[in-house]
Amino acid sequence: MRKVTYSMGMSLDGYIVGPDGGFDWTAPDPDVFRFWIDEIRQVGVHLLGRRLYETMLYWETADREASLDDAEREWAALWNPLPKVVFSSTLSAVQGRARLATGGLAEEIERLRTEPGEGEIAIGGATLAAQAAASGLIDEYRAVVHPVLVGGGIPFFPRGERRENLELAGTRTFGSGVVHLHYRVVR
Repeated sequence: MRKVTYSMGMSLDGYIVGPDGGFDWTAPDPDVFRFWIDEIRQVGVHLLGRRLYETMLYWETADREASLDDAEREWAALWNPLPKVVFSSTLSAVQGRARLATGGLAEEIERLRTEPGEGEIAIGGATLAAQAAASGLIDEYRAVVHPVLVGGGIPFFPRGERRENLELAGTRTFGSGVVHLHYRVVR
């Protein structure tokens, strides 16, 4: 059965965006960007909330820009054909290989877990991940921690009464001070 992963960049104090909605502090160094490229290779389908979907729309046409470097072109070549499921109550249409979710999050994940296919079911976006976590649907948490304190914003981890026991699956430290933490949920 395909596993569900939640992976995003966050500040050391636990936010994916700061109080102003900005995340320019996550601009990766080349080693971190290469890490994200390697991560996306493991994904079979990506679940996104509306805000992250709209942010990632940039990559739908980015490969036409002459200013992209080789790594960015490689990312676009992997991201664009990747199937995506967008959860939104306000969007009526999506672009590229995306489709709007037709059911609730739990139903979509269960359907995707049983469908034939390779690769992980990746969740992007803290709000969507919080819903999945509340239902016990996340199998792995992968936090890419940036050496900055932003003081508030949208938290990486859901704020709730649910406890999750985790086991460390791996870590990686980058020269820029960014640290990747990979945990599996203990069931």
